[in-house]
Amino acid sequence: MRSALALQGQFGRICKVLRHIHAVYNQALSLRQLADKAGMSVPTFHSHFKAMTHMPPMQYVKSVRLHQARMLMVRQEMTAAAASYAVGYESPSQFNREFKRLFGLPPAQEVQRMQQSFSVPPLHPASDFIASH
Repeated sequence: MRSALALQGQFGRICKVLRHIHAVYNQALSLRQLADKAGMSVPTFHSHFKAMTHMPPMQYVKSVRLHQARMLMVRQEMTAAAASYAVGYESPSQFNREFKRLFGLPPAQEVQRMQQSFSVPPLHPASDFIASH
């Protein structure tokens, strides 16, 4: 418990990787790179990461990117294509498919739904994590 609270051990290593993912989500990230950042083998990293986040590392990265893209479209009125490139996608069509799979609506409809249904707080540049994830 002490090591978890002090962000030491496996917990601390995964937290370090989570901070890294949220800081550089728009860059190319690989499982090997993330495991190296944690100082673990790929299988060990995958196991510990999934135990903490309840999802595999690359699925988590995808989720962070999609959540961030959604907030860019809502806050900055970006197009889906512009947001997809801004968060690291190379293919807008792949982005659209994955966005709809995660949120249940195409990007334009999801943005419209959010704008009509929610008061979206302004971006806080000093935040380590995005609010919607």
